[in-house]
Amino acid sequence: MNDRPEWTALPDLASRKFGGTVMWATDELFAEKENLVNPWVPAHQTETFGPKGQVYDGWETRRHREPGDDQAVIRLGLAGAITGVIVDTAFFKGNYPPFVSVEACAVDGYPSAAEVAEADWDVLVKRGAAAGHTENFFEIGGSKRYTHVRLTMHPDGGVARLRVHGTPIPDPRLLDLGALDLAALENGAVVTGCSNMFYSSPNNLFSPGLAAHQAEGWETARRRDDGNDWVTVRLAGAGVVRFAELDNSNLKGNAPGWASLSGRDGEGEWVELLPKTRLQPDTRHRFALAEGPEVTEVRLDIYPDGGMARLRLFGALSERGRADIASRFEAAQD
Repeated sequence: MNDRPEWTALPDLASRKFGGTVMWATDELFAEKENLVNPWVPAHQTETFGPKGQVYDGWETRRHREPGDDQAVIRLGLAGAITGVIVDTAFFKGNYPPFVSVEACAVDGYPSAAEVAEADWDVLVKRGAAAGHTENFFEIGGSKRYTHVRLTMHPDGGVARLRVHGTPIPDPRLLDLGALDLAALENGAVVTGCSNMFYSSPNNLFSPGLAAHQAEGWETARRRDDGNDWVTVRLAGAGVVRFAELDNSNLKGNAPGWASLSGRDGEGEWVELLPKTRLQPDTRHRFALAEGPEVTEVRLDIYPDGGMARLRLFGALSERGRADIASRFEAAQD
């Protein structure tokens, strides 16, 4: 049974796969700061020593001999509202920080680390107790839009990953509202439901770029009944979907045989966008859709099970969709 908090199903806004990066750290003598935002699960091989000691898949600083704390500043790959953070100390057992703090700020453009340091920072986690070799969960539940976070270890030690889960909130000034991927997480789309995520998260479907391998997509367990698997996504805003890309690259013996798309219209009814269509394995399928109604949500059905690497839904925001994106952005400024 999965006892992780529900908010951990939201995208990791700091992940390297979305473009997150560690801009600066006070120290990284034992292990590099960049490891904090690696998308994969931390790995470890005992008795693997380099010139500075045991090699860790994380960020580790030297032992302090004077008062002071260690900090790292992360630029989020996806700016957005932060619902919770995970300070993962995997494999740090005798060298983890006993307490951690997390702060966040919002800065326009592409500031340097020094400029970010001068910003107004909001405290999200105030000196929270941390344990070693585990995921330390801290619920935030905020609605304000942030672009950067700062992790502080009190006083020093090692952290394998910093996961910043939340809801992306795009800047409408940086979007082409007449032609965009309405299902992209970076444009503000949100997964609203899923029949099965045994092998991987449905969020992967809406990540940027191509999937490098099978684990970077969405894959379900094998069905032993007469049903089929599905996922639903709330679009970046109400709009008209003109083109769909159903990409099952890297999925060969576990690709679905067929797929269909439907959309929820302004009346709350589901309408067909793409009828049940045969798919080939390990293939990027592209379909021009018939002129359809304005929809706010889309459902992908795969038959009977299997996996998909990416789902792209290209189209245009309606007037209502444009207003929704603008109001969402404005509401998240305070």
